[in-house]
Amino acid sequence: MLYPSYLQLYETGELAERAAAAWEVLRSCTICPQNCRCNRIAGKTGVCHSGTEAIVASWNVHRREEPPISGTRGAGTIFFGYCQARCTYCQNFSLSQGGLGHRVTPERLADMMMYLQKKRCHNLDLVTPTHFVPQFLAALVIACEKGLRLPIVYNCAGYENLETLKLLDGIIDIYLPDAKYSDNKNALRTSKMPRYVDYNQAALREMYRQVGPLQLDEEGIGRRGLLIRHLVMPEDISGTREVLRWIAEELGPDTPISLMDQYFPAWKAVNDPVLNRRLSWSEYRTALDVLDEFDFTNGYVQEDLVEIDTTAEV
Repeated sequence: MLYPSYLQLYETGELAERAAAAWEVLRSCTICPQNCRCNRIAGKTGVCHSGTEAIVASWNVHRREEPPISGTRGAGTIFFGYCQARCTYCQNFSLSQGGLGHRVTPERLADMMMYLQKKRCHNLDLVTPTHFVPQFLAALVIACEKGLRLPIVYNCAGYENLETLKLLDGIIDIYLPDAKYSDNKNALRTSKMPRYVDYNQAALREMYRQVGPLQLDEEGIGRRGLLIRHLVMPEDISGTREVLRWIAEELGPDTPISLMDQYFPAWKAVNDPVLNRRLSWSEYRTALDVLDEFDFTNGYVQEDLVEIDTTAEV
């Protein structure tokens, strides 16, 4: 099989067919679970405030992802503007809520991909790409024509429609989703994502089916697979124990976890009586204990993303 795997789909013409099918979805948009059904081709917009042009806030080398993503040469990160969520604590709210960025055609997006390949990045790291999957696929066809060979990282909130993920089967090499919440009420209150847990769990199962747990090459760089992020939040709004229990039981404790401690009260969270403070060390320590309880052996913890299976004191 050709690597990255999307090259085989490109050579058979299936990649172009999937890009065309995804574009048709924009006529009554169900790309994400918000299911707005607006006609984005006709200029209507829904929760994501986006039409037919992708919005890109930045594209450059990024060295602060997890070690197998950033590696030694960095990830080729493309930050998209707007989002299908409304997280009140979003640290990138100027992008996700304000739509900061440039409106670009698929041709321009393909050029950005080629630029990052020329910078010798390990991969293309698509950040908050869900609402622009049709635009990404259209750009990927063009980039393949230009000689793109980088593996693709799908760096998302984990709030995905299965139909969209199935369009990405065999195209995405590494899934890097969040598992944000174990409770739908908290997800709706703080992120305005209805039925988040239901969609998230279905999405994680599908991602695992497509790529399995993260596999590394001889240099420790991610080649293919699933790496799940979980942000520990104050007062356990995220429901860490239940999130990790579900992953351990449904996907297996060999599924790599990135357990993050960098929560701080950004944007609207400063006025939230529960979320208006930083995470305490004891709260994060409790989350680390849960990793041990469910026998997770792969992944990363913080500070500074120490590997779980090392003996480093954290």
